[in-house]
Formats: sequence, C-alpha cells, structure tokens
Amino acid sequence: MSLKAHPLLRDWLRRDGDRLQIRTGKVDIGQRISSALVQIVRDELHLPSDRIALAPVTTADSPDEGITSGSNSVEQSGHAIRCAAATLRRALIAAAVDRSGGDPEDWTLDDGLLRRPGSNDPLDLLDLMDSIDADLAVDPKVAKLTARDTAPSAPMLGLAEMVRGTFTFVHDLDAPGMLHARVIRPPHAHARLRSIPEDEISALDDKGLRLVRDGSFLAVAGPREWPVIRAAERLARACDWDAPDFPNIDVFEKLTRDNASTRLPVDKGQPLEEPVPDPPDAPDYTARFEKPYLMHAALGPSAAMAVWDGETLDIKTHSQGIYPLRISISDSFGLSEDKVVLTHVPGSGCYGHNGADDAAFEAALVARAIPDTPILLKWTRAEEHGWEPFAPAMAVEVAATLEQGRVASWSAEAFSDTHRGRPRPGPNRVGPSRLVSNRHLADPIPAQPGTPNMNREGGMHRNLDPIYTFAERRLVKNLVTGLPHRTSALRCLGAVANVFALESSMDDLAIAAGEDPIAYRLAQLDDPRAIAVLETLRDRIADLSATAEGQGRGIAYAQYKNAMTRVGLCIDVTVTDLAEVKLDRAVMVADAGRVVDLAGLIAQLEGGVIQGASWALCEEVQWDRDGVTSLDWDSYPVLRFDNLPTMDVHVLDQPTERPLGAGEASPGPTVAAIANAVHDAMGMRLRRLPFTADAIMQAAANA
Repeated sequence: MSLKAHPLLRDWLRRDGDRLQIRTGKVDIGQRISSALVQIVRDELHLPSDRIALAPVTTADSPDEGITSGSNSVEQSGHAIRCAAATLRRALIAAAVDRSGGDPEDWTLDDGLLRRPGSNDPLDLLDLMDSIDADLAVDPKVAKLTARDTAPSAPMLGLAEMVRGTFTFVHDLDAPGMLHARVIRPPHAHARLRSIPEDEISALDDKGLRLVRDGSFLAVAGPREWPVIRAAERLARACDWDAPDFPNIDVFEKLTRDNASTRLPVDKGQPLEEPVPDPPDAPDYTARFEKPYLMHAALGPSAAMAVWDGETLDIKTHSQGIYPLRISISDSFGLSEDKVVLTHVPGSGCYGHNGADDAAFEAALVARAIPDTPILLKWTRAEEHGWEPFAPAMAVEVAATLEQGRVASWSAEAFSDTHRGRPRPGPNRVGPSRLVSNRHLADPIPAQPGTPNMNREGGMHRNLDPIYTFAERRLVKNLVTGLPHRTSALRCLGAVANVFALESSMDDLAIAAGEDPIAYRLAQLDDPRAIAVLETLRDRIADLSATAEGQGRGIAYAQYKNAMTRVGLCIDVTVTDLAEVKLDRAVMVADAGRVVDLAGLIAQLEGGVIQGASWALCEEVQWDRDGVTSLDWDSYPVLRFDNLPTMDVHVLDQPTERPLGAGEASPGPTVAAIANAVHDAMGMRLRRLPFTADAIMQAAANA
C-alpha cells in the first residue's frame, strides 16, 4: 500500500551528505520502528548503521503513510524501504559495472563499499549513488538479501540521550519569544462557559499574561510556565460554568443488543450489511465477558508547539497520524492543506489515540490568536486522564454447542461504542468534530455518533472470529451509541475483549472435557505454525510448576487479527490472603515471521504483557455526575514494578516468511492467561475486568 502511493526511490532513500537518509511516514512512539528500518537498509546494502539516518517525519516532505497503528509499520513502511534498498543495490552494482567493468555478480557490498576481485579501487556506495536516477521506480519484485546471522541488532535511536536525560521531547522544545500555554477546562465535556469575572481578566493583564477565548474555549499564555499554570488554575475556579449532571449510568446495562444502533454479522473478520442470524437455541455453554473504559495512561501528558505567521501554521506534535490530523486542522481553520505543516516530535508513547491530536489543535488555536509567536502548550496529568479519548467499554457474549467435548458451533456477539475516534477526514466534517475543543468554540463543530467500522478485523470485531477449527460460526458486532464518554483507539482495539472471552471459554471447555488446556487447543487447530507455537510452549513449561497454595497457571493463545504474530502464553500467579493477584512468571512463544529486530520484537512482546497485565489487574475509568474522577495515579492505578513477573520469551524465527506485526500481539493473550490463572488458583471464573482484590472478594462472597 505504501509503495503503491510512493513508487520512486527518492520517496524512501536519499543521500544526505555522508549518510543515507531513510524517509518514512511511520513515527517512532517507542516501538523501535526507527531501529528496524535502519536494520532493514543495513542488511540490504551492507552499510554501517552510523552511515544511515532517518529524516524527520513531516507533512512537508515525508511519504503519507496514514496513521502509525495496527502493527503495520514493518509490513508497510519496512516492506517499501526494503524494496527501495534492494532496488538501489541493483542500480549501484549496474553503475559500478558501467564505471569499472566486470560482471554484476563480480561485485560485492561490504561496509559501505562496492568491491571487485582483482581491483584495488573500491567504490563508495554513497558517492556512486549520485549517478543513480532519483526518479528510479522501486521494483517490488527485486531480489532481496537474507539478513546476516552475525549482524547485531541496530541500536535504538536516541536511547543514549534518553538515559542521560538530554533527549528533546516535544515537551522540551524552546524557541525565541516562545510563550507557554494552558487550557482552562470546563468541569466536564458537557459544561459550557457562562462568564468570566472582569477582575480576573484584569489580573491576567497586570501579570503580562494573555487570555485566549473563543466560546467556551479558554487558554492562558505567558513567557514563564509556572505563572501560567497558577493563573489557569485560578481562572478555572473563578469561571461560571453551566454544568449539567454528567451521565452517570451503568454502561454495561447499555451494552446489549436492545440498545445497539447497528447490528452486523461478521464473516471471516469482515462485517456484512446483511440480516443478523438468530442465536443458537440450546447452547451447551454460555458466558458474558466485560471490559471497562480504559485510558491510554501515557506517563507524559500530551503537548504540542505551534506558530502562526499569518499564512502558515507550523505544528510540532507527537501525533501518530500527522497527515490525517493536518486535514482536520486545516478544515477547522478554513486553510488549504499546504498551509498547515505538521512535524512529528517524540512525546510519551501511548499506542493509540490519546490527547496528542487535541493538544496540537489547541496549540494552533492559541497560536492563531497570538501570531508570530511560538506557543508551547502542555496538558496536565488531570487533563490527560479526564479529557483524552478513552478505549470504549466492551461486552462479549459467547455461546457454544459441543460434540464429544469439542466446539461444534460458536456464537460471539461484541457490544461496544466506536474505536474510531481519530480525527480522520470524512463526511459532515467528522474529522474536525473529533477534536474536543472544536466542540467548545463559539461556532462549534458538534460531536457525531460513531459509525460501524467495516474494515476487515477492525474495531470491536478484531479477533472476534475464533482462530480455531470450529465448524459453524455466528459472529455479530453491535455498535452502541449514546454512551457517556468520547472513545477512540487503544492498543489492540477490540482484540483484548474478544481474546479474553474466547480464551477464557476455551479454558472452561477444556476443564469440562477433562483435558489439558494446551492439548484441548491443539486438537482444534490446523495451522502448522500455531501448533508449533503451542507445542514449543508446552515443552518450555514442562518442568515448571505452579502447585503451591493460592498458585494458579493460565494458558492462552491468539494470532493478532488472525493474520499477524502468533503468541502462546503461560502465566503463573499467586492469589494472596488479601485477594491480591501477584504475577510470578510469564513464558511466551511467538512467531512473528521473519525477524528484523529481535531485541525490538522481544521488547514489544514483553511490553504488551505488562500493559495487558495492568488492564487485567488495575485499570478502570471512574466517573460520577460531576465528571471523570480517576484523574491521577491513585484513582487510576497502573501495574507497578513490584508486580512484574519474570519473563521468558522465545521467538520462532521464520526467515523465509514475511515479517508480521507484533506490537499488539501479546496484550490480549495476557489478559486471558491471567483470567485463567486466577480461575486455576481460586476455582472462580471472573468475567469482568479488572481482577482487583475487591472484585475477587466480591466474587468469593457470591460464590
């Protein structure tokens, strides 16, 4: 897809002085895509890593690769860049033959030099690149080189600076004449501004601070950050807001087919505009699983810098989708797209749609009001927790009929609000409507209800289709609108709830059949690579035990989107006398196809376990009639260092296969494996996340 949109060599690779510059539209949010792309080019051109650089990702000059999401970066950008590097290698060898003779097979690349036996005149790759036509088309069928087993992983770019504290994040940007800005938030999203006391406005003027107001959008700007923070806090207390009660409803009572605005059957991961089939009459097994609203919980709140020079908006942002965001911002301001330039600057990674896009737009709002002045706008922790788009709450209802203990037919219905709240362009200005401050302007762009995601394996139906060999399947997605919170994409989208439901059910069914959980799954798989993953997992845990009092073991398997990385996972837990779940050990086997960056792959898989465990044990958005109440790390706890399991990750390399996305492969199996481990330890099946001590004690009291 990326290569079709940008087919020329210069779209992906250019010479930049004494280094080869890689160009990509995918941004690095901690997933090490930068390192992977460097390694891909290094392996194709045998060029040292220190002679390879990455160009900044900017709408001014980078390939438009949409949003960095869905674990697609290596498959899309990596594939394009590999083809470009291999095309360049072939062209360089042809140029060497033209310049110095010999046959193409005589020339070899090594350490950035082209050499030919019998010649003492090696040719520098980058010098020779000047003779290559910049408009050369990339050949997607060009022969690729096999990665050298002895080549070390490319270093994580910027890691040394991060460790030393010298790395420049978007929050650290500085510019001459820059002003700091803070937004004054309403009590909650449905509140609107009535008035501001005149004496408070005068006080701002006396302190040399600027007030920006457009309808209910308020911001304070000034040259020093701390006075701006104090002024924003004071103004928020002084303003008079029209704040009706925030909807304080039981969301799970709404997540039913009776409240669904759209119901669609799903076939092989694809939603269909057809009638929904009836549920099974007399299933042998039924269960309902529930996941609450979740935050992205980025450790650094969102931020952005913007400058308006009277004609052009220049924005620095840690958004994962600078091209779609550019369209929505230009639409919001009535500017042509070429008058809005977004450049990615790293912030706190979140793997999803947090407040980064909103912060970029709000910085632009302040910059438009104060032209020719760089504006650095930062969110607070409470803003990040209270105003970012949440991952929607979900419910999954399953039913199965059995033959000799095996699943003969399977029914699964997913219920959720939209997972697509990013400011993508669309009809009726849907992109701008998803920027929260557009809803508070004097000329507002109101929110629009979600519409069904019809993409294969998209949104709530991601991994709804079981990977197993169930003969009959009834799969349904239910879009439920009118729920209280703004929602959007969080790592894995609907896959976490769907894998949680499927793999918990597989555990229940294995127990009912009196079978080992791995053997039960193997008997209903026909994919040789899936079987290899689970058989390897079985071998790696064969000598490990979890049989002491309060200990339990859970198994789970999933293939992300039924097409990407396969993960088999075993998690051992201990449930304490205080009903706290302690993670003892995690053993994982993964098949991600051809491995480009092993260290990065393992880091992604381990990070997915940590985030999935945090969702399973800790995280849940809380709110009341006054709005969101989980505004800090005490009211929205995340997994801490004192509950990290030991990890053993084994990767099955498949050097002749294509690389498979891995960034979202492990959280779903982690949630399910922990659920199964708690069941093994306690004999109780918990079907609503998170598994807090209170939830476990309540389940025990009701048992």
